[in-house]
Amino acid sequence: MLRFKSVSVTISNPLLWIVLLAFSLVGCDRQTARELEINKTETAVNLTISVAASLTEAMQAIAPLYQQQDRGVSINYNFASSGSLQRQIEQGAPVDVFISAAPKQMDALQSKGLLLDNSRKNLLHNAIVLIVPENSTTISDFEDLTSASVKTLSIGEPESVPAGKYAREVLSALQLYDRLTSKMIFAKNVRQVLAYVESQNVEAGIVYQTDARLSERVKIVAVAPEDSHAPVIYPVAVIKDSQHPEVAKEFIEFLLSDAAGRVFKTYGFALEGL
Repeated sequence: MLRFKSVSVTISNPLLWIVLLAFSLVGCDRQTARELEINKTETAVNLTISVAASLTEAMQAIAPLYQQQDRGVSINYNFASSGSLQRQIEQGAPVDVFISAAPKQMDALQSKGLLLDNSRKNLLHNAIVLIVPENSTTISDFEDLTSASVKTLSIGEPESVPAGKYAREVLSALQLYDRLTSKMIFAKNVRQVLAYVESQNVEAGIVYQTDARLSERVKIVAVAPEDSHAPVIYPVAVIKDSQHPEVAKEFIEFLLSDAAGRVFKTYGFALEGL
């Protein structure tokens, strides 16, 4: 509830009263809308955030920081590949905020009018890397993947997994994709690629740099040239059918704050604009 202190002030000019009232309404409008969203039910607002799998650890670390501020909001994460999350939203899944690992999925939702107007922001950047099991000594660059001794390479499914799309772009730019298709094991998300390499079910994989940094069982042997793929941008937006649009916009503002930014940096993400 909003509380106002009682202050005795004498103002004789009626026009000045109107101006002061207008400024008060503008300043309180958004806060009032947020409080109405929270207070219209007896339970805390529950925000559903659909998030690209590569952001799992960072977003789990951010949730308690957000909730420490006594916001009366609980966070429910749904982690999966960006393509899967896009399809869920298109099919009417109750989602408040979507964070994609690439613009493609967000563009598709925007073209169908499924995003809240003016809520879309670019949040983070990442890099694409080639990884191998920690004890591997046979692969040191992308070109080594063409060796007859290398039998398997895992990437995300390019049509639905952004990391897979970037991997295809990198290999195509290096003129290696067609030469490697017979060796490829496609994964449903980037974390599955990481798991395949960790378990040595494949000899190499292409993932985000942030995923590689999470595991002591893999090592990075090459970083994809920046000009070999589209920029790895993570956009975020409020879904148009959100039941709590003001709270959802506030959550995005928190993700863009210095406090959240420090968490993202800890997990290896580059902030938008840096």
